[in-house]
Amino acid sequence: MLAEKTPPQGARSWADAWTEATPITAHDGPPASERQRPLAPLRVLDLSRLLPGPMACRHLADLGAQVLKVEPPLPGRPGLPGDDAAYMGPGEDGVSHFYRVVNHGKRRLVLDLKQPEQLATLRALVAEAHAVVEGFRPGVMERLGLGYEALQAINPAIVLTSISGYGQEGPLRLAAGHDLNYLSLAGVVDQTRTPDGRPVFSHLQIADQLGGAQTAAIGTLAAVLGAQWTGQGRWVDVSMTDAVRQHQVILGTDALADGESPAPGASLLNGGVPCYNLYRCADNRWLAVGALELKFWQGVCAVVGREDWAARHWSLGEAPGSEAARGLIDELGALIGSRPLAVWVERFAGADCCVTPVLGAHEALFGRGAVTRDEGMQRLTAPALTLR
Repeated sequence: MLAEKTPPQGARSWADAWTEATPITAHDGPPASERQRPLAPLRVLDLSRLLPGPMACRHLADLGAQVLKVEPPLPGRPGLPGDDAAYMGPGEDGVSHFYRVVNHGKRRLVLDLKQPEQLATLRALVAEAHAVVEGFRPGVMERLGLGYEALQAINPAIVLTSISGYGQEGPLRLAAGHDLNYLSLAGVVDQTRTPDGRPVFSHLQIADQLGGAQTAAIGTLAAVLGAQWTGQGRWVDVSMTDAVRQHQVILGTDALADGESPAPGASLLNGGVPCYNLYRCADNRWLAVGALELKFWQGVCAVVGREDWAARHWSLGEAPGSEAARGLIDELGALIGSRPLAVWVERFAGADCCVTPVLGAHEALFGRGAVTRDEGMQRLTAPALTLR
């Protein structure tokens, strides 16, 4: 059970700040059930902005945590958020949908941390908090008087989670960067190349979300749990580049064995086999064939009427990236390209062989029918997991 903490005498309490803070909501839908809120006692101060830190804290808020998002005042625009994310992309009432989605379920508290009395307010909240999450460049928290040692002096059990591109130490610690830079240095961009060698963009911010948000959420919860057992907090140092790099498990083992990076379209999981590939249909939509296992590949061959291909599988000796594999990729591509996607979806319906359509982002997120703004925002803020 999370320990109860009391504020310094005469200081603003967490309960008061929570009541006075402005709720951040993306929609007017019903709140999560109590069963979905196991972190209800957890108190988190979110000092981060843009995407990685706010999304990490939203994961915690989705599970019931009380997240106070601390933002600076916006000169000349009282009442509006002090996070640049609030002005990125479409929105309403002067606030972007992006900001509302990544901060849904939190409460906004406006504090100018350069003002001593408002910095004192934050320090009082640290005394009652379990975790502080920030995404400044290394050294900024220390200059504000909020480094880990300063926070620990206020609350020995506090957890400080610092999210940065390259970590708190090392030659790149102060370097600027964004998702594309982190993915490039982690080896991900190199492995998104098409067979002609050209890298492609991912519109999902993999480093920000996987390396930043997910890793920070896990690290924060682990450190908070440890503090409940030992009374001692921790400083969680999240390098988005390092976190993404450490998820390169299959790629890493392949590269270690081969002594070099896999060439595009030459290995099992990057387009080198017909059973695990993307195929263009007659209507320029795409079909994803993920039949890695032999039984699934045999099912694909049965559906497309080419049982003679069933033995041409990597597990039976047809090497990924080989001339034979490339030839079969072309043959299957020509066959799938002879019909529109809808035909293949119908033919594969009920066939358990790992074949799916490649959906457009709007269809994947909101379906094919019309969706209201409120319905759409509810889908975008649905928790990533369900607790039963």
